[in-house]
Amino acid sequence: MKKVTLAGARVSCGMTQDDLADKMGVSRSTVNAWETGKSEIKPVYLLAFCQATGFDEDQITLCPEGQH
Repeated sequence: MKKVTLAGARVSCGMTQDDLADKMGVSRSTVNAWETGKSEIKPVYLLAFCQATGFDEDQITLCPEGQH
């Protein structure tokens, strides 16, 4: 199974960074930092991300697009 990036998971759910940030209780800039690899998402937030998007942790790659 091909893994999806954080941004890909968010977009596939039809959410903007603002939408996801509101749902998770973080700032849009925090979501952006996770998606671009500028900040590592902590396990507790990854769990919240998965709950918000409906993806399982094993379906997510934490490597931003193009940064393998």
